[in-house]
Amino acid sequence: MTPSFRPQAVVLDLDGTLIDTEPLAARAWSLAASALGLTFDPALPSRMVGRNFADCRALVIEHHGPRYPADRLMAAWRDTYDGLVEREGLALKDGVAELFAWLDEAAIPRAVATSTRRERALAKLGRVGLASRLHALVGGDEVPRGKPEPDIFVEAAARLRVAPGDCVVLEDSEAGVFAAIAAGMNPIMIPDLLPPSPDLIRAGPMIAASLHVALEHLGSLPAKEASASNDRAIIAHPASRAPRR
Repeated sequence: MTPSFRPQAVVLDLDGTLIDTEPLAARAWSLAASALGLTFDPALPSRMVGRNFADCRALVIEHHGPRYPADRLMAAWRDTYDGLVEREGLALKDGVAELFAWLDEAAIPRAVATSTRRERALAKLGRVGLASRLHALVGGDEVPRGKPEPDIFVEAAARLRVAPGDCVVLEDSEAGVFAAIAAGMNPIMIPDLLPPSPDLIRAGPMIAASLHVALEHLGSLPAKEASASNDRAIIAHPASRAPRR
């Protein structure tokens, strides 16, 4: 499943792939639960990586039971996370600058497909200066089913007007990699907080130790004749605002 031709488009995850937000998110869960006086399993956030807001809520209820005040926790998590971002800022993952320089030089269109809601994703992307360098964005609230279902990647390919099989996906999460495989795309996993599981390894995606390694591989691939229109608009840069995941 390792990509063998230069992609016609690259689809990128956001949290944990482009922006180093997963440690902030994990801290926010514990801080929010503590502020509310709630018990909360600190191992649960690892299961939420790559999942949309609704799926995270379902995981909380599944784990802690139907009487657990999941909605209160979700609201507190959001406020706590936003506070951490305001105080500590957002940092790009190592290799992002080089990746976008290569995409620009090679004139390869790119989209972000993130479980984060669109408005929150736009705010994050604007904050780190990437919004104006994308050709499309699909948020987790814009598709019926979240990762590991393929919906978000299928929609990203459609917005780029590129066949899914001609797209490479860069992802840190297992849910995202399985979603890319289900969409018929070529994923490269760059693990962030969690190592790849045996099930993921058996699925056969390329696993790269860093974005630098993934980029080195992509840059070495032979070109494939373009099969999609190059008439794509860069998405508008959003006004600066506090990000909401």
